[in-house]
Amino acid sequence: MSGDIVGAWDVSLSDGVYRIEFEHGTTTGKRVIYINGKEMLRRDWMFKLVGKETFPVGSTDTKATISIEAITGFSYEYTLEINGKSLQTFLDNRSKMSKTWVLKLDGADYRIVLEKDSMDVWCNGQKMETMGEFTENGSETHFAVDNHECCIKATSSGRKRNGIVHSLLVDGIRIEEAIE
Repeated sequence: MSGDIVGAWDVSLSDGVYRIEFEHGTTTGKRVIYINGKEMLRRDWMFKLVGKETFPVGSTDTKATISIEAITGFSYEYTLEINGKSLQTFLDNRSKMSKTWVLKLDGADYRIVLEKDSMDVWCNGQKMETMGEFTENGSETHFAVDNHECCIKATSSGRKRNGIVHSLLVDGIRIEEAIE
């Protein structure tokens, strides 16, 4: 990577957190997109310095678009959209649609994500095989991480405004939710 990095964003998806960096050479017309330090797209000698670059992110090929707009003279503004929404709107919606827990087991780091709309569970970028069951108080989604028993419990908060509360238990111990 060279010194022409003009934008950098962190995007949390179900399968991981991705660092997107954008390099824009305004004299050479070069555009380079890096995801987690790896070059994903390169265009050299672009005569049009403004425009959009669309590319996939993550194992689910989430659609990302970087917009390049001229502000004044040779000043440019760079914005990132994910699935057609501004990054902030996407992250706000995502925080409503998913729950994330970050923990350490046997010396290894794990990031567990629950997609509330589909009840899919992801661990370190891998979609987990789960077994769901209904209980007297709600539902439980069971899965294993290495030799550890994991369970995501969904129970009513008792308040209409708060809705359902999701809790992760690993070997019976409650894990605090991460803030992303």
